[in-house]
Amino acid sequence: MKRRFKTAFILGAGMGKRLRPYTDSMPKPLVPLWGKPLLFYILDRLIMYGFERFIINTHHAHEAYTRFFPDSKWRGKPIVFRYEPSLLDTGGGLKNIEDLLLEDEAILCHNGDILTTMPLERIMGFHNSRRPYFTLALRTDGPQKQITIDKEGYVTDIRGIVGKSTGSNFQFAGVYALETECLSYVETSKPFSLVDILLYFVEKDPEKVRGIVVDEGEWFEIGTVESYERIKKMDPHLIFR
Repeated sequence: MKRRFKTAFILGAGMGKRLRPYTDSMPKPLVPLWGKPLLFYILDRLIMYGFERFIINTHHAHEAYTRFFPDSKWRGKPIVFRYEPSLLDTGGGLKNIEDLLLEDEAILCHNGDILTTMPLERIMGFHNSRRPYFTLALRTDGPQKQITIDKEGYVTDIRGIVGKSTGSNFQFAGVYALETECLSYVETSKPFSLVDILLYFVEKDPEKVRGIVVDEGEWFEIGTVESYERIKKMDPHLIFR
């Protein structure tokens, strides 16, 4: 049965150390780009694809989110901000929102420092048709081609940690779909990386982690001062054409 994705989780809790001084007093997703916060572009794009609800984890400069979203809404869509007193990393942050999700729900996760016009329907369609625990959006080109997938799209290695895996390497695009059921395998209130969860399933139940290569559209990671300064000089009309 085809399901509709309704909830998107945006990772917004990181310290943004590589983007200082721009992140000294604000989290990465709120860094201004062409006159408005990066997060506005992310939310608008997700609404365009029919998302009705957003969850954003927060930590560093978390009070800044209140200034931009005083009623915890964006264009009428509710936003739930989940504060982390201590950073839980990418995996722990997911576990920390488990109580906000439906048991049989599929959600889309989106890194808060990514600007992209990738066709998200390809990711969601692939995920719905196969129902793994995770579907990672990948790019052929990128500075860190650390995700290995075989010809069937199964993830066989990440960062070469497994070793002796077969397939080709791709750039992780910072966007992925997941089944909330997978979070029942994860310990609560511990900081850990998403990579730890993925590798657990890659080794224990390989069919649970898939990757889809989506090279269409633009894709930018705005995680460093250099990348931020570079994209600021670009014409947004060429990106969103």
